[in-house]
Amino acid sequence: MIDGVPVIDAILHSYDLSPENHRNRWAAPVGEFLWGATYFTSRPGYRLAKEHYIRDWDVEETANMAFVESQADIAVQHVLVQGAFRNDLVSFDKILEVQQRWPDRFVVYAGVDPTRGQAALDELERQVEPLGGAIGLKLYPNSWDSDDEVIDWFMDDPEIAYPVFARARELGIKVVAVHKAVPLGPLPLKPYGVSDIDRAAMDFPDLNFEIVHGGMAFLEETAWQLARFPNVYVNLEITTSLVEQRPLAFQHALATLLEPMPPMIIDKIIWGTGAMAYHPHPHLDAFYNRFQFDQPTIERYGLTPLDREAKAKILSGNYARMLGLDLDDRLTRIKGDEFDQRRGGDDVAPPYSTTHSAGHAE
Repeated sequence: MIDGVPVIDAILHSYDLSPENHRNRWAAPVGEFLWGATYFTSRPGYRLAKEHYIRDWDVEETANMAFVESQADIAVQHVLVQGAFRNDLVSFDKILEVQQRWPDRFVVYAGVDPTRGQAALDELERQVEPLGGAIGLKLYPNSWDSDDEVIDWFMDDPEIAYPVFARARELGIKVVAVHKAVPLGPLPLKPYGVSDIDRAAMDFPDLNFEIVHGGMAFLEETAWQLARFPNVYVNLEITTSLVEQRPLAFQHALATLLEPMPPMIIDKIIWGTGAMAYHPHPHLDAFYNRFQFDQPTIERYGLTPLDREAKAKILSGNYARMLGLDLDDRLTRIKGDEFDQRRGGDDVAPPYSTTHSAGHAE
């Protein structure tokens, strides 16, 4: 918690970026992009040199970063299926370990590559039961299976996407999260746009659609999706990295997302840091303790100041409501657990001190 406000970090990653996990020529650019994007947008003390970043991160490191080095109470981890990596970017086995070790601390999502057709449907079924009936499904708008080219697909494709959505619904999955706005390397921008979510949201009204990295690009389009579709939400992963180093950019992004219908859209924004990609604590601290809309922005966009209640919605309330998660019950169950004891109240451990990169923060 931060100042008594519960925190759900709606997306963490335990990447395996190690060269040993590279399957084809697309893997190395993904790792280079992720490292560069985080290193140069993090402040001193929260950066890692490339050799300490591009490696295999285990799930305990990522959990420690969220719960011991920062103030998250609950977090979300996804299976990240990327064919450029031999064992995916985040493997099913890692997410299964998370679910088995810390079921009260984590929400888990399955992950598949929809371009694989029937194999994707079979894989989704294989994952859901061991993951405790996974609540969510994570997708990427590209397939990296081929060494020759990256294949694009779109959320409104009735042959590629819709069979996956239908099977997810049959399996009891509540939310489909899709990586948007931030192309992973030297790839076409088009599949990272958001317009293809319109028809999917219309045709699957009983699924929630979570735009991951919402606010980094396609701001106006995303804002009007939030206003038009009750089942579309924005996960601020990567966008939250702006709040500490570039607060005016974060202010512009959040204000634009809220502009069409501020009182309603404030209920559609969810917090995510992407740890271990970024260290989570500077972003949380800056958002809760220092960030506020300035008066010109309030007047220009027709907003009200972000009070404690609004920040609490973004930090946990909205995500819990989207999933039907009993937040009070979860908070009761984690009280006194290993992470609660190690953090010791509001104090947090130094950055990366609980990871294999201890002593290497720059």
